[in-house]
Amino acid sequence: MKHRSLLSILCFLLIIRFRVAQVSAQTCTDDNGNFRPNGTYDANRRLILSYLPSNVTTHDGFFYNGSIGQEPNRVYATGMCIPGTTREICSECIRIASDGLIQSCPNQTNAYTWPGDATLCLVRYSNTSFSGSADLDPRVLLYNTGDITSNQTEFTTIWEGLLGRMIDAASTAKATPSSSNNHYVADSAALTPDRNIYALMQCTPDLSSADCENCLRRSAVDYQGCCGQNIGGVVLRPSCFFRWDLYPYSNAFRNITVASPPLQPPVTVPQPS
Repeated sequence: MKHRSLLSILCFLLIIRFRVAQVSAQTCTDDNGNFRPNGTYDANRRLILSYLPSNVTTHDGFFYNGSIGQEPNRVYATGMCIPGTTREICSECIRIASDGLIQSCPNQTNAYTWPGDATLCLVRYSNTSFSGSADLDPRVLLYNTGDITSNQTEFTTIWEGLLGRMIDAASTAKATPSSSNNHYVADSAALTPDRNIYALMQCTPDLSSADCENCLRRSAVDYQGCCGQNIGGVVLRPSCFFRWDLYPYSNAFRNITVASPPLQPPVTVPQPS
């Protein structure tokens, strides 16, 4: 049985409880072995990640797959930013994400991160090709410490309805596999006249519709099974991203119109006898 480091095992089913303000979790694994720091693989890793900001932003779809070096030191890398991101902000997100992986993963041959501050972006590298591959693990699940205090049944109905529509929309191919517009959706639903649910989903655009749907549906089920009573959370996977909260945490929601909440049936007041 191949040895797996403690870091890999911990990252495989990582669940963190915190206030989701900034999403930035570097996930490092050594399933395919480690590399020697400052060796050939490390040099190739640093080189391809250093060019990733410009390689991503020179593509109209803000999505890039590439590789560098010769086996066994070949490094495969991908980077992407969600639609609507400016080139400057996308480039900075990719740069910070790449630097974070280099610092947090000193000798791991596989790593990914989905930082979400000014925008949402993905950076991933590996010593094996993952283009078009639906990779569900290692998974990271983050959730807020606050609990839902309103009617849980009503909330769950609205939450599940929103996510179901979003998974269908995200998994329907809308663009070429080289554009982040493919397999992306941001939407919202009204809970009350003054409170909304905001959610964002993104698969890597090179996934098939079926693989994207499975990745997002698994993320929604995993979150609900773990933390369905908490206000807001994130599920990160190498091939897809899902986040929801009760405030518009991203510029992706600027042009989204929230429908009015469903009307409640009138309450019948009993007459005095």
